[in-house]
Amino acid sequence: MCGIIGYIGDKNAAEVLTTGLKRLEYRGYDSAGIALLDGDLVVKKKKGKIADLVKTMNFSDYEHHTLGIGHTRWATHGEPSDVNSHPHTDCKGEIALVHNGIIENFSIIKRMLTERGHTIVSDTDTEVIVHLLEYYHEELPLVEALRRTLLKVEGTYGIAVISSKEPGKIVAARNGSPLILGVGDGEMVLASDASAVIEHTRQVIYIEDGELLEITSDGFQTYDLDNQIVDKKLEEIDWDIESIEKQGFDHFMLKEIFEQPETITNAFRGRVLTETGHARLDGLRLSDEEIQKIKRIIFIACGTSWHAGLIGEYLIEEYARIPVEVEYASEFRYRSPILDEGDLVVVISQSGETADTLAALREASSRGIKVLGITNVVGSTIARESDGGVYIHAGPEIGVASTKAFTSQITVIILLTMLLARRKYMTSEEGRIYMETLLAIPSQVNKILESSDLIKNIAEIYKNHRNFLYLGRGIQFPVALEGALKLKEISYIHAEGYPAAEMKHGPIALIDENMPVVFIATRDEVYQKVVSNMQEVKARNGKIIAIATEGDQEIENYADHVIYIPEVRKIVSPLLTVIPLQLLAYHIAVLRGCHVDQPRNLAKSVTVE
Repeated sequence: MCGIIGYIGDKNAAEVLTTGLKRLEYRGYDSAGIALLDGDLVVKKKKGKIADLVKTMNFSDYEHHTLGIGHTRWATHGEPSDVNSHPHTDCKGEIALVHNGIIENFSIIKRMLTERGHTIVSDTDTEVIVHLLEYYHEELPLVEALRRTLLKVEGTYGIAVISSKEPGKIVAARNGSPLILGVGDGEMVLASDASAVIEHTRQVIYIEDGELLEITSDGFQTYDLDNQIVDKKLEEIDWDIESIEKQGFDHFMLKEIFEQPETITNAFRGRVLTETGHARLDGLRLSDEEIQKIKRIIFIACGTSWHAGLIGEYLIEEYARIPVEVEYASEFRYRSPILDEGDLVVVISQSGETADTLAALREASSRGIKVLGITNVVGSTIARESDGGVYIHAGPEIGVASTKAFTSQITVIILLTMLLARRKYMTSEEGRIYMETLLAIPSQVNKILESSDLIKNIAEIYKNHRNFLYLGRGIQFPVALEGALKLKEISYIHAEGYPAAEMKHGPIALIDENMPVVFIATRDEVYQKVVSNMQEVKARNGKIIAIATEGDQEIENYADHVIYIPEVRKIVSPLLTVIPLQLLAYHIAVLRGCHVDQPRNLAKSVTVE
């Protein structure tokens, strides 16, 4: 959710902080603010986007301020407003604090503070932290005051604090909300993720839950909540600043859609053994004996990653003949799931920081179940806490609506399917054929991307419709869900995905001349069933957009619009069928004037419940 940044060095901190916040804005864009320290504390904050904050500032006024913290907000407690914006300050104006997370016992702390004379001015849960910190900082050094404060609060947090009583220092802490520290030459950059750090340094440390960090321009020290020193190891970010620029595209989302031939390749590079039809996924840390003992696989994820897990259910059950369940992480953590010997849990998260998914991982691990992670961010919490896993290597994904991460997740799940299937029932010849099919996918995705203008023309026709249905059968059902989600996320049009046969059990009541219906109607074993469903829609004057296989002329008898994809084997088909749906959602959203990279009410990384 919210984005945090801190800077100590020799540069204009206001410029560094606002530039860093722009890199973090996909994490939240309800409001933004910075606090600077050069003797006195200076706080500037504003409802709205980073650009609205920048308009209020004259950076030359702050050229001597070389230390500060900043925040871009996704509102939880308290509506977006100037007063609810971070940073928050104490009663004396000596301490400034930014926070990502939720303080669950804030009402109890607030009551205690007001009884002691503190004035709480905002509606946020965050402000109680800075006032409690003020109480302890009267007698204690800042880092110890923060430690005492955190022992009193319950909930999740990524926190950065500065105090005019201890200039030249930033103190930070983490519990459930990511923080990393970039270690440069005479400068330090604290941030919620690497996108705000990479411009300054590739050398970073990852802050773990329950750790506090004391930072100066030339060093840092890490402690746990018991005040014991924690040794940290420097690690290196393996991508560069160009990865997070638009590179000539109008939006990050469009850039990331068009990157998919490359990112799919990156997801399978070095992992495909074509001659034997095997997949190599050494990071899983699964022996052949452990694979043979798997009785059930449970995918746990949220949102788009949950859709990838559903595709995994279809693939693994059909090709590896292992029972699979797919769970919403948010539901898994709050019931009493039955986990047994022989179960394997696989958690999926682009960021590797999704709060519900991380909690599900910890729940499964506490039961003695082996947990694997599929994630994009090297060094993320899920990557570190899993027993094994696979990086999808999609690179930074800035658009809030996931595109390239989804297809990279599917690619990795196809490889996982192959690894399991080849050790069970699949022959080497079958494996070789499927692997060759996978290797051909990037060029086929490129071919679909050439249809972008055709899809834009279709989007022009339907941009003002208020409802859509997305229908698919078998492995294309999760793709229909994903297509509907993309449209909802960025265009604010109501859209629902269903198994095509379920249309007759309710949604058909919605069909009329004003209802566009998107069918995924590729040539496979359920093709004729899907065609029958299309005829049912046509008979009720619904408008049909079909995703179909090249050479299928029959489909044109039923569909008002056809978007063709190359013919491929079913195992890899979701990698192609989802591309037109991403483009359709994108073009409709742009034509409606929506901010596709930062859709309202959403944030990229959901690190709070």
